[in-house]
Amino acid sequence: MAFERIRAVDGTALQIFTRNQRQWKVPALTGYDAELFAMAWRQWGDYPVAAHDSYLINLASPEPELSRRSLAAFASELSRVETLGIPFLVTHPGSHLGEGVDAGIRRYVANLDRAIAESDAKRAMVLLETTAGQGTNLGSTFEELARIIEGSAHPDRLGVCFDTCHAFAAGYDIRTAEAYAATFEAFDRTIGLDRLRFFHVNDTKNELGSRKDRHEHIGQGMIGLDGFRNLMRDPRFADVPKTLETPKDADLKDDVRNLGLLRELAA
Repeated sequence: MAFERIRAVDGTALQIFTRNQRQWKVPALTGYDAELFAMAWRQWGDYPVAAHDSYLINLASPEPELSRRSLAAFASELSRVETLGIPFLVTHPGSHLGEGVDAGIRRYVANLDRAIAESDAKRAMVLLETTAGQGTNLGSTFEELARIIEGSAHPDRLGVCFDTCHAFAAGYDIRTAEAYAATFEAFDRTIGLDRLRFFHVNDTKNELGSRKDRHEHIGQGMIGLDGFRNLMRDPRFADVPKTLETPKDADLKDDVRNLGLLRELAA
């Protein structure tokens, strides 16, 4: 159904969940499922697809049972995207739940590496998503993402998904040409632009540095049109897939409007 919906809005990049993102129990993927998925993908076109993992997963958790379930679930997520031929699995870097950033990163890297090793996925890349920094969530600074990548035994399997709303909430400004340049210079210096493989393009309801994750329609939030114009006209990211996570109703008219606006800004 995801391919029917993306065709309905004339989209050319897609992010999906491969299972119910709010349940632990996951039905197995059959070969028939994979065949139908591949057929629908071909009918849509040679466009990029990423998957997002379950919101229940927390590989940084100090709680043994949650850590165990998260590790098994993430390994399963990797196997599912491999079966479906999806190249990217987007994930939030987890929450340390009061144990501190250093302990959280150590635990996250250990569980991430184990999940990669225990899955049968050999090609799928894990994309660490920039976060807003709410509560005890990891990944709101470029330095934290860099530490995860540098600490992993599988750095070649790790990249970054840049969420504009989250990054702005974490204090990274893109509204002016100067601020935009500074943000991506910092990203390149700390992580490397070659790691940036996917964008979530979302405006935000909250101020710069608010540490609140509240998505808004393009141009209707605190980032504004100039910020998205900077992104959409940056030749370095012309071929990097970008998807919306803006509010939407069942009729998908909001997606059509937001996509049209982004294309106008890119022209």
